[in-house]
Amino acid sequence: MRLEATPIHTLFKSSIAALAALATIVPMPASAQGDLLIAPTRLVLDGRRGGEVILNNMGNEEATYRITLELRRMDEDGNLVPVSESEETATEKAALEMIRYAPRRVTLPPDQPQSVRISARPGADLPDGEYRVHMSFAALPKVKSVADQQEGSGEGISIRLTPIYGIVMPIIIRKGELKVTAGLANPRIEHTPQGDAFAVDMERSGTSSIYGDLLVYPQGASEPVFVARGLGVYPEISERHTAFAITPEQSAALKGPVRIEFRDSVESGGGLIASVDAVLG
Repeated sequence: MRLEATPIHTLFKSSIAALAALATIVPMPASAQGDLLIAPTRLVLDGRRGGEVILNNMGNEEATYRITLELRRMDEDGNLVPVSESEETATEKAALEMIRYAPRRVTLPPDQPQSVRISARPGADLPDGEYRVHMSFAALPKVKSVADQQEGSGEGISIRLTPIYGIVMPIIIRKGELKVTAGLANPRIEHTPQGDAFAVDMERSGTSSIYGDLLVYPQGASEPVFVARGLGVYPEISERHTAFAITPEQSAALKGPVRIEFRDSVESGGGLIASVDAVLG
């Protein structure tokens, strides 16, 4: 995923509990990997105002994180595939060049939030459109002393593998007047050896991405039986195929007439983007 130029990191001085408490008042999606929590998980800029992301170390020890930008493209199954430098398009290069952020590296004691300030400066001659980069937050492994490395070592070669945890979030820059239309198609229940899954194709056309929540209501119900939040379809694809594992109880409740809705995320107002009526079996 919104956070704008007004600094809010002063609201988060005590602990991660403060972040969670604020999120109950103003919805703020968060994502965690390893001991790192970030909020929001998606940032949309218009080139006039910047934003910020709050990092919080939920571990018990001080940790250092490196912050970098990278390019990824979405495929029709929703996977975000890294883009090599030799494959970069002019639009992707422009997105990388317009982003400014600080700091590039942070060292966080436990429960001490830190803000990363982000801005975008699209050139005046840049064509209208949506531009996107992905910001990566990677934990750097601790440097061990020589004594620690030699402790317990014997003859032969010893190899120590240290996992590096990280989070990647999209930063979207929109310039000019953008138009987008969306639709839902081919809803179905898929029966697999691993269990049932609810599947639907998300369609998009125009110059902007779509992002929101998928909800499925049995006919006449006021509450959804199934919800999938934080789904996006980026401009590089016109259709995304989705499939979600469902419980036997959900599968039974979804059989028959249903209404499927794709709505803006709750923090964006929850407005209807697309819907379709279907009979599932």
